[in-house]
Amino acid sequence: MRFMGSRPKIEGSGIVLRGYPYDGTASYKPGSRFGPMEIRAHSEGIESYSPRFDVNIEEIPFTDAGDLSLPFGAKERVMQEIESDADALFDAGVILFGIGGEHLVSYPLIHSAFKRFPGLHVFQFDAHMDLREDYLGERFSHATVMRRVLDFLPETQFHQFHIRSGTRDEWQFSREKGFLSVSLKDALVGLNPETPIYVTIDMDVLDPSVFPGTGTPEPGGLSFDALMDELALFRGRRVVAADFMELAPHIDTSGISTITAAKLIREMIGLVNG
Repeated sequence: MRFMGSRPKIEGSGIVLRGYPYDGTASYKPGSRFGPMEIRAHSEGIESYSPRFDVNIEEIPFTDAGDLSLPFGAKERVMQEIESDADALFDAGVILFGIGGEHLVSYPLIHSAFKRFPGLHVFQFDAHMDLREDYLGERFSHATVMRRVLDFLPETQFHQFHIRSGTRDEWQFSREKGFLSVSLKDALVGLNPETPIYVTIDMDVLDPSVFPGTGTPEPGGLSFDALMDELALFRGRRVVAADFMELAPHIDTSGISTITAAKLIREMIGLVNG
């Protein structure tokens, strides 16, 4: 099964959707490894046309490349295989939309994009800081992913939005470094339109009343429309990659979270290609 409206071959595609079904460091409720599969199935429940962007994604050349087969456990090997996969897709000249899976999956994807696109800026939409130096002694975890990204990404090229949870140390670190932005509009001021941008979306940025199907829900989040109003500001910018993480579909048996994730991806396809 492929995402609704997608084409079967990468050749000639501008965007490639790729599933990375891994949740090996989930610290509360696992299950995000089932996210890519369920998003594809639920995508058939939405229209291909986006009235917000006046785009029908069936008219856009994009491909669903399916899921990367990943071993159980073997975290280091998983990260290496994801990065190698992303390297090959970027080398093919496409915009990569990674579908998780837990947020640690973003680390190898961002690292791959960083190697290819000089001056890359990373925009994180999330409920959680993800800036711990380690979590229970592990340096690579969904709770440390952005701290590990900052091991290679210049601090001035990292931006956080709508964070509402983290340790005192994480909050202090982010504030001291100036990572937290009041709004995307403010963060984009002065940024060259040709600057390469990576958008990483932990979907728990949405309020649990909108998106309960996630492993670490955090009250006080955004509505779907509020998130899309901000993401729309990327239109006309050079978005080279995006990811959509932390849907754990079986936590929300209503399917609302999964259909929300599918619509978010549809909107982002229209936004980037509109």
